[in-house]
Amino acid sequence: MVQSADSIALIVFILVQWRITIVWLRYAGRRFSGNARIAARLAILLLDLTVAAGCIADTLSSLGHPLFSSTFTLFLSAAVLAYCMSATAVLALHYVFKKIRTATRADFHPGRRRVLNAARDVVMAAPFVAMAYGALIERLDFRVREVDVPVPGLSPDLDGLRILHLSDIHLSPFLSEDELARVIDASNALRAHVAMVTGDLISSRRDPLDVCIRQLARLKADAGIFGCLGNHERYSRVERRTVELSARHGIRFLRGQAQQLRFGTSVVNVAGVDYQPLSDRAGYLRGADRLVTPGALNVLLSHNPDVFPVAVRQGYDLVLAGHTHGGQVSVEILDQAINPARFFTPYVYGLYRSEKSAAYVTRGIGTIGIPVRVGAPPEITVVRLRKA
Repeated sequence: MVQSADSIALIVFILVQWRITIVWLRYAGRRFSGNARIAARLAILLLDLTVAAGCIADTLSSLGHPLFSSTFTLFLSAAVLAYCMSATAVLALHYVFKKIRTATRADFHPGRRRVLNAARDVVMAAPFVAMAYGALIERLDFRVREVDVPVPGLSPDLDGLRILHLSDIHLSPFLSEDELARVIDASNALRAHVAMVTGDLISSRRDPLDVCIRQLARLKADAGIFGCLGNHERYSRVERRTVELSARHGIRFLRGQAQQLRFGTSVVNVAGVDYQPLSDRAGYLRGADRLVTPGALNVLLSHNPDVFPVAVRQGYDLVLAGHTHGGQVSVEILDQAINPARFFTPYVYGLYRSEKSAAYVTRGIGTIGIPVRVGAPPEITVVRLRKA
C-alpha cells in the first residue's frame, strides 16, 4: 500500500510539473523574444530535467540502491520532493482562486478584486513559507510528551512506571550527532525506569550507525535499554550489525525475542519483533504469541503500528511503535489531520485503545524524504503506566 501511495504521488507530481511547464512556456512565449525566449525555454527544460533526476534518485535511494545514497543525491531528491509538494499546493490554490475570479467577474468591485489578488498572492506563497519553517525550525523543535496509559488490573508495583520511548531517529545528513545529543540529554532529564527504541536508527547504509548507537548508549534508565528494528535497518541490510554493535554498548535489540524485567513483585515482559512489512498483512506477528508471558504486563515493540489489532488478539497489553513520523507534514482541516501516513494506516499518531489493550505511536525524532516537519514536530515520549 505504501508503494501504491508513492506511485499515486509520483503521478500527481508528473501531471503538476507538466501543467506548470505548459504555463511557463506560454508565459515565456508572450513575455520574451529571440535569444531571451530561447534562454527561458532552456531554463524550463533544465528545471524539468532536475525534477526528473530528483524523482529517480528518490525512488532508487528508497530501494536501497548504493549509487543513489550519497549526500548529493539525498539533498537533490529532498529539494525536488519539497518543490513538488509546494508546487502541487500552489497549483491547486491557483485553480481555486481562478474559479473565484471567474464566478465574481461580472459583479465584483475593482477594489475588492485587488484585495482578492493580494490575498491570492499571500496564500499561494504559504506552501513555500511552510516548507522553510518546517525545515529550519519545526524539524528541530524536539518536544517532550508525557502520556498516561491506564492499564486494567495493573499491579501497584507498576503504577507510575515511566517508559522512555524513542523512534525513527534517522541519523543522517539531515540530523547531526549534536542534534541527537540534545535529544539524549533531554531524555535523561525525564527519569525513566526503562528505555525503548522502536527502529529506524538511520536512513541508509552510508549513515553513521555506530555514532547513533553510541549516543543511545548514553540513555539513563534503571532497567536498561531495549529496542526493535525498523524498515530502514532492513533496507540498509544492517540488522545484524545493529544488534551486535548495540550489544557491545549494553543495548538489547529484540528480534522475535522477549526479556522479562522485574519491578518489585511484578514482571514486565518486553517482546520485540523485526519490521512487519505492510505487504505481508496476513503474516503480521507470526509466532509472536509465543512471546507472551501469562500473569505479566506484556509490552510489544514493533516499528510498524499497523500490527496493533493482531497484538490485541495475541494478548499484549501495550504496543509501542513509530514509523509514521506523525505524518511528518500534517495539516488539520475541520478537526481532521491530513497527511501522507493516513494512506496506509489508521494508526498515525498518539494513543489508541482496543478492548483492554493500548498502543502508543510516537512522531519520532528524524525525517525521511524531505528534512521538513509541519504540524508534526519531533517527539521524545514518556509513557507512564496507570491503574485503570
